[in-house]
Amino acid sequence: METRFDKAFWESKYSIEETGWDIGYASTPLTTYFDQLSNKELKILIPGGGNCYEAEYLVEQGFKNVFVIDIAEQPLKNLKKRFPNFPDNHLIHDDFFNHHEKYDLIVEQTFFCALDPVLRKKYVEKMVDLLNENGRLAGLLFDFELTEDGPPFGGAAEEYLKLFSPYFNIKILERSYNSIQPRAGRELFFIFEKK
Repeated sequence: METRFDKAFWESKYSIEETGWDIGYASTPLTTYFDQLSNKELKILIPGGGNCYEAEYLVEQGFKNVFVIDIAEQPLKNLKKRFPNFPDNHLIHDDFFNHHEKYDLIVEQTFFCALDPVLRKKYVEKMVDLLNENGRLAGLLFDFELTEDGPPFGGAAEEYLKLFSPYFNIKILERSYNSIQPRAGRELFFIFEKK
């Protein structure tokens, strides 16, 4: 399916350094969640990972199987330059929808909101496909009105429940209490478990 936001679109964002979503460090709601995970062997994917400070954080905390996929090559190079020990074969330069591995945990951080909204159902179905039995999709979703102006594109809890509930058990979907200041009151933290 062709969308407005293809590889060339994202590569150009990095080349002109128009990356307003990049906060320069791992998001606090996500690091708080990661710090509660005890199984360092979990196979973890961060799709649309960008410069992916979350991947760096996870590896620094001892997680051994962290993978990042991005349609743009530059952010993967940026991660490798910043963190040379990150395994090359864990940096995947490809379209998320072409990916076919299996994971225990997939981390959502500004990927869903960057996709053309016409891809939302396809996103959910792909997540189901990529997760192992009882696998989890966890992270942050924006909580503001969905408009044509984006990315980022917004959404609301009611929409997310309708979209994800047929495929996932909703463990948590609540306003993030520890969002960074510019996103305070506009993020929902969630944990969804594959049915």
